[in-house]
Amino acid sequence: MSYILKTIIVGYLETNCYILVDKDTNLACVIDPGGEAQKIIAEIDSLGAKPIYIINTHSHGDHIGANTIIAQKYNAKICIHKSEAPNLLDPQKNLSASIENPIVSMPADILLSDGDILNVGNLSLKIIATPGHTEGGISLVCENILFSGDTLFCGAVGRTDLQGGNEYVLMNSLKKYLDLPENTTILPGHGKACVLMHEKKHNPYLC
Repeated sequence: MSYILKTIIVGYLETNCYILVDKDTNLACVIDPGGEAQKIIAEIDSLGAKPIYIINTHSHGDHIGANTIIAQKYNAKICIHKSEAPNLLDPQKNLSASIENPIVSMPADILLSDGDILNVGNLSLKIIATPGHTEGGISLVCENILFSGDTLFCGAVGRTDLQGGNEYVLMNSLKKYLDLPENTTILPGHGKACVLMHEKKHNPYLC
């Protein structure tokens, strides 16, 4: 493999934060740093990684909680779909207003759209717009990995009854996964990893 991948479970909803490092350059991205910034930083530093991007699959508070601390420490750019960017600054819209310490992230540096490519050293991450859980949810494809955010879980899908959610839109987003190689590893925003082949056979939303 040309990369190092670490999963860290963080925050009040046990969000999967992923650190993806290009082995050749040590450049890295941090996907969904939902909280516990020092825990994430310790892992980044243990890898000798150099984060250049923080990528949020969507703007819910449990996926953006450590954005600011990590961005400031490493001078990393915050990336999110263009329709989710305003929510970073508004605890009501990112659904963190009711928790003890409402979350306000630094603003986005890069506004993403469907089909965009982010290069991390020699790694390329393709952006797939997968709204439905939120208005501007995205997934990321890198080599044989799909980072699905809260769109797809092992055996389930993300809820659609929150602000910006839409069940019909989510079902259409799931269709975008069906053309990926069946051995694609799915790394969701919460819970365990799975393989697309298994989900196509057993996940009722993909069958």
